[in-house]
Amino acid sequence: MSESYNKNLANSIKVVLAEIGENSEREGLLKTPERVAKSMEFLTDGYNQNPTEILQSAMFAEDYSQMVLVKDIELYSLCEHHMLPFFGKAHIAYIPNGHIVGLSKIPRIVDVFSRRLQVQERLTDEIKDCLQDTLNPKGVAVVIEAQHLCMQMRGVQKQHSSTTTSAFSGIFLKDEKTRSEFMNLIK
Repeated sequence: MSESYNKNLANSIKVVLAEIGENSEREGLLKTPERVAKSMEFLTDGYNQNPTEILQSAMFAEDYSQMVLVKDIELYSLCEHHMLPFFGKAHIAYIPNGHIVGLSKIPRIVDVFSRRLQVQERLTDEIKDCLQDTLNPKGVAVVIEAQHLCMQMRGVQKQHSSTTTSAFSGIFLKDEKTRSEFMNLIK
């Protein structure tokens, strides 16, 4: 039995195929509308998840006050301008203020925000804001390094370009030494 998918979305893909001059009834494309619908549902599943609830499900009182860093978190998203993929790594740190969070929850919130139509700048801020608002730490640091297929496959067609964005709050914003320690750790 096939897993369920949005039939309206699949029908829309048939229309797109016709508009670009393809025949959705030819052998290689018969299941393409269904596959694309399932793929889009997966790639945009972040709209159906609450990142705050994810963090709150694994918050623990702890008297730890040094930096917690999870780096090299793989991310995959779709740019909202062309609906083409961008992908890379996120590096996220926070300094607890009475509470820590289960380490697996940090990559989970990256996935939640990444699985929405995005721009890298907003993605960086959303991750920072979610951690700051939910954990109330002394500070949060987020750096994302990504490659955008909209720049590599079309437009300027720059194959080796990458984009880095950063967002800081609290002590990472105010204290150069703390921010420098974070930046050195992610190199």
